[in-house]
Amino acid sequence: MRRGALTLAVLSQLDSPQYGYSLVQRLEASGLVIDQSTLYPLLRRLEKQELVTSTWDTTESRPRKYYMLSEYGEEIFAQLKVEWEKTSQELHNLLRGEKNDGSD
Repeated sequence: MRRGALTLAVLSQLDSPQYGYSLVQRLEASGLVIDQSTLYPLLRRLEKQELVTSTWDTTESRPRKYYMLSEYGEEIFAQLKVEWEKTSQELHNLLRGEKNDGSD
């Protein structure tokens, strides 16, 4: 479950170009701690799945690889977000002891 949450969290932050450390900072500012040893393999996997694109910026003294959602990634993120919200609500109802009577 955490892996899915981290994927969704990372995708949510890539509407503008981010490099790894800036992404870690943005996530931590929102209360979600992610280790760099988890983040970079996740970014590579998302790039391989064509959800994320990357470009190198070599204008600074230290080159940085920036990641951003691809067009396909935007579509998948929107779908995942809807599914996550639906599942979260269902789980929330279960944890509160509410039962689905099937009339939805």
